[in-house]
Amino acid sequence: MSDLLLPSDAEIAAVPVHAVTPDTLPARLEALGAAAAAFVRASGFEAKFGQHCVVPGTEGLLAVLFGMPEPNEPQGLLVGKLPTVLPAGVYALGDGIADAGLAALAWGLGAYKFSRYKTSPAGEAAVLKLGAGLDRAGLVRTVEAVALARDLVNTPANDLGPADLAAAVRAALEPDGAEVSEIAGADLSAGFPLIHAVGQGSDRAPRLIEATWGQADHPKVTLVGKGVVFDTGGLDIKSDTGMLLMKKDMGGAANVLALSKLIIGARLPVRLRVLIPAVENAISGRAFRPSDIYPSRKGITVEIGNTDAEGRLVLADALAFADEEAPDLLIDMATLTGAARVALGPELPPFYSRDDALAARLQSIALDLADPLWRLPLWKPYEAMLDSKVADTNNAASGGFAGSITAALFLSKFVEKAKAWVHLDIYAWNPSAKPGRPEGGEAQGIRALFELIRERFGA
Repeated sequence: MSDLLLPSDAEIAAVPVHAVTPDTLPARLEALGAAAAAFVRASGFEAKFGQHCVVPGTEGLLAVLFGMPEPNEPQGLLVGKLPTVLPAGVYALGDGIADAGLAALAWGLGAYKFSRYKTSPAGEAAVLKLGAGLDRAGLVRTVEAVALARDLVNTPANDLGPADLAAAVRAALEPDGAEVSEIAGADLSAGFPLIHAVGQGSDRAPRLIEATWGQADHPKVTLVGKGVVFDTGGLDIKSDTGMLLMKKDMGGAANVLALSKLIIGARLPVRLRVLIPAVENAISGRAFRPSDIYPSRKGITVEIGNTDAEGRLVLADALAFADEEAPDLLIDMATLTGAARVALGPELPPFYSRDDALAARLQSIALDLADPLWRLPLWKPYEAMLDSKVADTNNAASGGFAGSITAALFLSKFVEKAKAWVHLDIYAWNPSAKPGRPEGGEAQGIRALFELIRERFGA
């Protein structure tokens, strides 16, 4: 992905991309000259929002005009449309773009293609030559981290089982000096009974993947990602349409792995720990059942109210394990509930935290970086919906209300010692293509979380 963003000193001519509005278009046409202005008018370009016009010159392309909103809000992500519509070549951001950094990032994100299973090679791409003063290394790290998350989410489950996910963690982090280990199969049953219970129905053994990086005396930042490589719903089986996108149920794991790459790439002075419970929620004679009762790593007993609420079970053991060393910041990410999508849609993941100041700062950063997140409450009275008559808690709330909140409340039972905790209920998928966000797997919230971590613990 690094070849999509050329350094500013690259000795190659670039076609300027000028952002215009209906008000600024006349002046831009005058600057381009009479012949170019006549072409633009004849093409019907009116500088409408998202509209573009490739302007020819006597020796190749003269410029690209691109319609931007008025006023030019933080909509640099709109530039992410251009790599999908412009002919192959080298371009540079011209006048009228307020946030060149976000626009350059959007270019890199918008140029992403998942081509692993295409037999025909991809064609040449539209490349952006960066302007002076932009942090190319940081932009490339972000684009590559997002691409890693997208690639993993887009990969079908026949090629991404629990062992394959562990191999992906090793491939991503070990070259950067991280130490990666696994606990797999029956070895999970004693220390991580909930992870074992969810994964026992599959022929592909469940595992807990752990990676560590950084100096032991640095602030402890722990990331936990839900790694359900495919979710049939278990014995509470999903419908055919409900199962169609369940290859993305490891989106939390993909996102924490991408966030880890950002942290390590920036050499942030933290002691990073990554925990990924990797399982397949399959149906067999060994699958766990509704009304089963299991202990957890923390000692809390859990009645299974629904086998399709499996993500919170594997997270519970992993969070309890993470919490035992009282990290300075504990973050978990999971494609956890359909209720979150009903409440906020696919583009705006909710997050939960007990720390009001941290939550306010995270939400502010997320909006500033066009990586939106929205806080929902850990509404304590709803915890009664998780009551069980025969165990300490049920994994599924009664009544069907507030599903994302009750899932977060269930997880909160397993976090006690961490100095700060954030839970993100992400979708990890773009249902349709938008500028900078191709249809398919997506990284959500990782840019905002990275900036929060850098701000709190960075040198």
